[in-house]
Amino acid sequence: MAAPGQAPGGEALGTCGLESILEALKLLLSPGGSDSSSLQITKHNVLLATLNSNLSALEDKLLKDPHWKTLKLLRDEIANNSEWPQNSVDVTWSFTSQALLLLLCLKETMIHLAADFTPGKPNLKTPEAAPALSPDTLSISQQKTVQSALQFVVTLGICPYLMPGVGVPLRCRTEFGAVVQDVVCLDAPPHATRRLYTSCKVLLNVARHTSLGSLIFCRHFGDIAAGLCQLGFSSTKRKPPKPEGEVLTEEEKTLSREALRDILDQAYQPLAVRELLLLQGGPPQSCTDEKTQVRCQAPAWLRRLCGQLLSERLMRPSGVQAVVQGILEGAGAGAAGGSDAEAAATDWKKCDLIAKILASCPQQSLSPEDYYRDICPQILDLFHFQDKLTARQFQRVATSTFIAMSREHPQLAFKYLLQPVLAPLCRCLNTAEIPESDMVPGIILVSEEELTRCIENVFKVYVVGNEPVTVLMESLFPVLGVLFSLYCFTKQSVSHIRSLCQEILLWILGKLERKKAIASLKGFARLDKTASSLHSLCQFRAATQGGIMVTIKEANCDEDEDEALYQKVSSEQCRVEHLGDLLSHCQECGLAGDFFIFCLKELTHLAVEDEAELKTKPFSSKSLLESEEHQALVEGQQQKLLVLQLLAVLCERMSEQIFTNIAQVVDFVAATLQRACASLAHQTQSTVESQTLSMSMGLVAVMLGGAVQLKSSDFAVLKQLLPLLEKVSKVYPDPVIQELAIDLRITISTHGAFSTEAVSVAAQSTLNKKDPEGKIEEQQQSSHESYNDESHRKQQQGHEKSKQTGLKSSAPLIPQEVSEPRATTNQKSESVTTDQLQEVLLSAYDPQIPTRAAALRTLSCWIERRETKALEMQEKLLKIFLENLEHEDTFVYLSAIQGVALLSDAYPEKILLGLLAQYDSDKDKHTAETRMKVGEVLMRIVRALGDMVSKYREPLIHTFLRGARDPDSAHRASSLSNLGELCQRLDFLLGSVVHEVTACLIAVAKTDHEVQVRRAAVHVVVLLLRGLSQKATEVLRDVLKDLYHLLKHVVRLEPDDVAKLHAQLALEELDEIMRNFLFPPQKLEKKIVVLP
Repeated sequence: MAAPGQAPGGEALGTCGLESILEALKLLLSPGGSDSSSLQITKHNVLLATLNSNLSALEDKLLKDPHWKTLKLLRDEIANNSEWPQNSVDVTWSFTSQALLLLLCLKETMIHLAADFTPGKPNLKTPEAAPALSPDTLSISQQKTVQSALQFVVTLGICPYLMPGVGVPLRCRTEFGAVVQDVVCLDAPPHATRRLYTSCKVLLNVARHTSLGSLIFCRHFGDIAAGLCQLGFSSTKRKPPKPEGEVLTEEEKTLSREALRDILDQAYQPLAVRELLLLQGGPPQSCTDEKTQVRCQAPAWLRRLCGQLLSERLMRPSGVQAVVQGILEGAGAGAAGGSDAEAAATDWKKCDLIAKILASCPQQSLSPEDYYRDICPQILDLFHFQDKLTARQFQRVATSTFIAMSREHPQLAFKYLLQPVLAPLCRCLNTAEIPESDMVPGIILVSEEELTRCIENVFKVYVVGNEPVTVLMESLFPVLGVLFSLYCFTKQSVSHIRSLCQEILLWILGKLERKKAIASLKGFARLDKTASSLHSLCQFRAATQGGIMVTIKEANCDEDEDEALYQKVSSEQCRVEHLGDLLSHCQECGLAGDFFIFCLKELTHLAVEDEAELKTKPFSSKSLLESEEHQALVEGQQQKLLVLQLLAVLCERMSEQIFTNIAQVVDFVAATLQRACASLAHQTQSTVESQTLSMSMGLVAVMLGGAVQLKSSDFAVLKQLLPLLEKVSKVYPDPVIQELAIDLRITISTHGAFSTEAVSVAAQSTLNKKDPEGKIEEQQQSSHESYNDESHRKQQQGHEKSKQTGLKSSAPLIPQEVSEPRATTNQKSESVTTDQLQEVLLSAYDPQIPTRAAALRTLSCWIERRETKALEMQEKLLKIFLENLEHEDTFVYLSAIQGVALLSDAYPEKILLGLLAQYDSDKDKHTAETRMKVGEVLMRIVRALGDMVSKYREPLIHTFLRGARDPDSAHRASSLSNLGELCQRLDFLLGSVVHEVTACLIAVAKTDHEVQVRRAAVHVVVLLLRGLSQKATEVLRDVLKDLYHLLKHVVRLEPDDVAKLHAQLALEELDEIMRNFLFPPQKLEKKIVVLP
């Protein structure tokens, strides 16, 4: 708007000061005009009298006080240059006019003082080195006076003349506002519109001064904006103006529109948005009380105008942030956040409202695509707001906006929102085309900051938003392979984005359709070569700031083929293990069970392939077609190995609750039955598969036996097993399995109405696997025993049949787990037959490693149960176990070690001395590996004997002390380790040989050249002190000082850190022992003495 007039003469400004103008404002606003509480005046006549009194007092002061002569001249000069009427019959307008004149005087004076001010150079050597304040600076009390004057001007000069629905009515603000609304005379000249125009015009003129403008707009921006909206855009349908001069001209309306846009552009944008929202108002309110004044609905032209202005705010640079901040601050969030900000962040309704506003294309935009192109980058910036107090609000708004846009315009949301977010991951896909400029080895394809921001954004949009919108799911599905590869890399070390990757993968796998989820898991496990994955030229690397970046692989020409193969195999192994960890969190939703069943079916499919085709002609004589067929067969074998590896990891990582419903259990049993039938067809039946088949059929028997409450729909699912059970009953060689399959078919077909005894026994046998005590009711034992007698007879028939067909029967190993209950103390010792024992003894020499190990485990189990048939052949069993100690497979020789230990526990006096002689023999008689395995047996025997080890103290200690001087360093370390185990359990019996043991330990710890042996010697001291505890001061009293000196020597001079650690642990044990010895704990106890 134009200025009210020319600037006054320099003479008046040169002599007029700020103090006189502010005193005049105080006089005009008295009594208590500087305090907002003084505005609460409730009587109309008192208000009018006060305004008249203050105007008269001001005029008298200006006329009579010589000090105010300059101010009077300045005011009169400004008034003469002004084109608006200052006097009126309405005292409220006269009061407003005088206040406006004094504000203009204040503004002109402040401008003149600032122009004439020339600051001097500060003296840096004095404390007053700060620059001098400008003379136009207002103090706090002066600012309060100006704010009171502005409040009067707005209350008396703007608010009473606003149309209904424009701005907040005075009656709805304060009680004083209702009084003002009643005392203002709208019929008196000048016209109400002219008064409103004048007030807005003068206030905008005063606001040109920076400090005064901040005082005006910080509190009265909304009222001034409401007045300008009415002046510039309202279609007046009120009473026609009386004098023609009071009607606003088109030029004045144009100036009002320009002034409105200027203050909106220059103001703090969240403030402008908030005030426009208030002006736009909400739905109309109903009022039942006549005394209660409610706000009217905003006029249609004002609602349209505010919508247009808000859209313009939104389309400006950083407009999205301004709109979001304005709405949240208007809702009580506060500019700085705080507790109100936390409350606003948790209010999803406000976030959804803002999201709907941002997702709706305004009318000013040319097309939705143009709008999304401009607005989406600003929405992405909301995720990266730095202010921690308000960042959470902005992130929630951005998440809600993502979801709202994805629903309303999925194609545009994918193009302008999702593609930029997922761009770093898409750049690494195997289907992506990497530019030639980025093909340089070692070049960074995705930076650390870019990848971290991408993962955080994906987590906020997908996991926090938790809305499975179709476009969101489809956009993330192609990059799941890269995301899983990143997850595997984060598992190798500490990474702050590991949990984010895991949560994203778990969320998408839970929300995807089950077929797509299984397909994704196939891609993760490399079972599906066509699935999208990390580009072959890309690799993840640790970055400098603790994050991860993507680089181009560097060519390794010097890398050995064996090393490359090892890296590939170890990488695949890690991927499978990490997949197992991921699936361990997916058991409740059933995904882990479905994938496990898929792997079983895949294994069955691969098992039926003809492996004989691998035996083809030499490679040199192959044709191109035959070479391709050979390559396909090799890939098939790799696929089979990978499936087996997956199943092994899943069996290890998954719990018992992997199956969540009957359908999954039925699918599992069906896959097992199919694999058993396929193995029989190809004559590849094994012990493991037989056990799995028995276990799966027992599982069905458990369900049919009442462990699960079955419904009619469950029986419909179980009927899928009928054809497979029929096939098993016809082709399986074991008669027990055949009979059980027939009985299960009958029970399923009759929906459980008829169930044979075989089904209940199989169910009980399966349940007993989880019952270590094997507690079975007496009334069931008799029926089980009769069934076992019948099963043994059928097993013997099965042995003869298997010998004729050339198949190896698994009956000796299986009956204990499937066909009969677990042995208990009440069972007879002759439960193992001679035929079974002979069969297991033959299996102990079987060339197949699983069969041999299973036989050794079975023998150990029988020895532990003190089976008479097995204990009668102790010498033969010992020979078998000792021979299998020489085996190189871990599973076999560990089973043999366990068997020897259990046999020695039963007959220590017959076996222990022979083992000691073998352990103490030369290398020529037994290899070093065998002697180490015998040492492991001796350690287990010492632990098993417990307090009874004292009987064999002498041979054990002498053997171990001689072993400490053996030329083989590994044997020396083994002997010392066993010596430590023995000394732990001897307690006071160690006293007679304590000097020999101590001398041995000191000599080895100080002089032995092998670090492993020195570690073992120091560790013996740790075990000795830990085992004796408080008894160490008595048992070791003669050598305790020597041991202490040894430990201090190791701590000071030993170069090996591990040995130092052992010594430090021993010193801590010794320190605790001595503290308890010197300062025993005080016990508060009462003694009752009975006097004679």
